[in-house]
Amino acid sequence: MKVIVKAFFLVVVLSAFSQQEPYGEFCGLKNTAFLPGEIITMKVFYNAMGVYVGAGEATFTTSLERFNGKTAYHCIGEGKNYPFFDNFFKVRDRYETYIDTATMLPIKFIRNVDEGGHKIYNNVTFNQGTGTAVSTNGVFKTSKCIQDVISAIYYARNINFDKYKPGDKIPFDMFLDDEVYHLYLRYMGKEIVKTQYGKFIAIKFKPLLVKGTIFEGGEKMTAWVSDDANHLLLRAESPVSVGSIKIDMYGYKNLRYPLTSLLSVRGL
Repeated sequence: MKVIVKAFFLVVVLSAFSQQEPYGEFCGLKNTAFLPGEIITMKVFYNAMGVYVGAGEATFTTSLERFNGKTAYHCIGEGKNYPFFDNFFKVRDRYETYIDTATMLPIKFIRNVDEGGHKIYNNVTFNQGTGTAVSTNGVFKTSKCIQDVISAIYYARNINFDKYKPGDKIPFDMFLDDEVYHLYLRYMGKEIVKTQYGKFIAIKFKPLLVKGTIFEGGEKMTAWVSDDANHLLLRAESPVSVGSIKIDMYGYKNLRYPLTSLLSVRGL
């Protein structure tokens, strides 16, 4: 059931792909998209024989705290498979970040995961001024305005997507597992998307993926975010080594703005 592990990781990383170029005017954006107390839930579906089956879920929460003398957003992403799948491969993943409210750049990132008994813990402190990251495993050089996989979610939601045209590439850098990844997403325009929650006007992307054991490389993955001031991840789809996965937003609380991209709720 490693595919379920990768599916949750996809939830985290896909949101990060909505980030813009990390240089120039995109360093230090102000938050106008979300409020402390927001809760977003996502559901993971796996398709191996032509039918999508609910396999797990992820929850994203935000709060406002003081951290190292700074006011910071404390953002947490937690993922787990459903109890039935515990018999095959138990997943309990937790990612958290502390984001400087003045710059929307990460101060601290913590990865604490248990995947089938294989545990990974990494505690990273970012020094944006010196371009370094001090992790559980050492000191590493980073690029300017580096993001982690959770901070990028919230940074991205403050972007003005209207300045791009279909086909444009949007590069960004992300620090994960003590490495800097140079990635991009390709903006595909806007369209109507139907999810398990409802029908939305959405912004569409195709992120570049590095080929691995589960996901294929290239631009095989597709993601949609809400075309409103919240910029919520609504759906993500990707082929995997066996079958495919789909991830849908299916619950939210305490949004900063009305979800005006929602055209209809499923079943209504």
